[in-house]
Amino acid sequence: MNRPEPIAAPDAAEASDGLANPQRLLAFTTLAMAIAMAVLDGTIVAVALPTMARQFAVAPESAIWIVNAFQLAVTVSLLPLAALGDMFGYRRVYWWGLALFTVASLACALAPTFAILTFARLVQGLGAAGIMSVNIALIRFIYPHARLGQGVGNMAVVVAVATAGSPSVAAAILSVASWHWLFLINVPIGAVALIMAARTLPETPRAAGRLDLQSVILNALTFGLVIAGVNRIGQGESPSVGLIEIAAGATIGVALVRRQLRLPAPLLPVDLLRRPVFALSLATSISSFGAQALAIVSLPFFFEDRLGHSATTSGLLLTPWPVATALIAPIAGRLADRFIPGILGSIGLLVMGGGLALVAVGIADSHPVSLAWRLAICGLGFGFFQSPNNRVIIGSAPRERSGAAAGLQSSGRLIGQSLGTALVAVAFGRAPAHATEIAIWGAAALTLAGAVASGLRKAG
Repeated sequence: MNRPEPIAAPDAAEASDGLANPQRLLAFTTLAMAIAMAVLDGTIVAVALPTMARQFAVAPESAIWIVNAFQLAVTVSLLPLAALGDMFGYRRVYWWGLALFTVASLACALAPTFAILTFARLVQGLGAAGIMSVNIALIRFIYPHARLGQGVGNMAVVVAVATAGSPSVAAAILSVASWHWLFLINVPIGAVALIMAARTLPETPRAAGRLDLQSVILNALTFGLVIAGVNRIGQGESPSVGLIEIAAGATIGVALVRRQLRLPAPLLPVDLLRRPVFALSLATSISSFGAQALAIVSLPFFFEDRLGHSATTSGLLLTPWPVATALIAPIAGRLADRFIPGILGSIGLLVMGGGLALVAVGIADSHPVSLAWRLAICGLGFGFFQSPNNRVIIGSAPRERSGAAAGLQSSGRLIGQSLGTALVAVAFGRAPAHATEIAIWGAAALTLAGAVASGLRKAG
């Protein structure tokens, strides 16, 4: 395998950029603490929704908004906050996002009513977006260019494990405490991370420009309507209303893109999407997270409804996936600094797709060991793909557009997760007896399609 051509030829300043240890390690630890909380809180409360619905005396379909409010807030604010990071510095956006997230977490835990809890989750989502929008951009200034793959790989471990491990973490917390601790645990961790961020994160260059308010509004309407429509269809509500919302969002999206084409530094990074390697990398990222959501969301229903396991046991049965991801992603990140990331990504997706096919074939075998090794293969492939792919996404963007690239990368992850979750709900609505099997085979097909797209990349 040959060494890759440089993704974006660094100048002398970039080549010598990065922090020296121990500040590099401390800065990365700061980012890891915050991004783990932000990613976990997107889905961790799903396990406790039935309990929360009973406590607040609301219907299950209303309780879903405890999850949706967070996801919508993150989705509509990621790109504007990434643009603010380009203009005012990634460190500043990260710090204020973390502060807002920490305060909102306390408000969620203390919320006396369902309405206040939902609003607090909305605010928490805005804070999480501040963290997610610039974390990968900061990696570019924490690690030297020659070790960018290593830094991105380490961050991929945190994001992937937090995403896949949320059921296990929720099960562990709920086994010893009430649902309030799903939020309270963020407060001391967030406080420590804020102090560390002020001391360790580097200052970054600031780009000239201003935030275009019309683009912000169009962005919020586009992503908000599309995600709301997908969620509505996925939750079994009126499909016609959901399709209308998606169509309206797509129409507004056309207006958004047209406006971005006229701007020198667009909010929606159409300038980056014109680069084939960037666009293909983003598409494969959406595919991988969509496939992961199809598996992670559908399997607990099979474990509990078909095999009779408890919620805690179901969470533990999924643990081999994030553990395998954590083991392989740092290795993949180092390899991405030496070999062609596009080929590495294809290998990872092929392994993940093969693992999903093995899960689908052997899903009737309820023995924990049989499930464990199959899910571990999925996790190995997922982790082996994420590090090289994220390196391409951030490394193929100009240095001054790192925030835009990071925001779009996080948006792609959320879009993939939302679509995967909605497809699971559709499968349960149409074929409840075989929904998990359908979801797993669908995840395998989506992963293999992503492997083909990954292999088409020539640069990086």
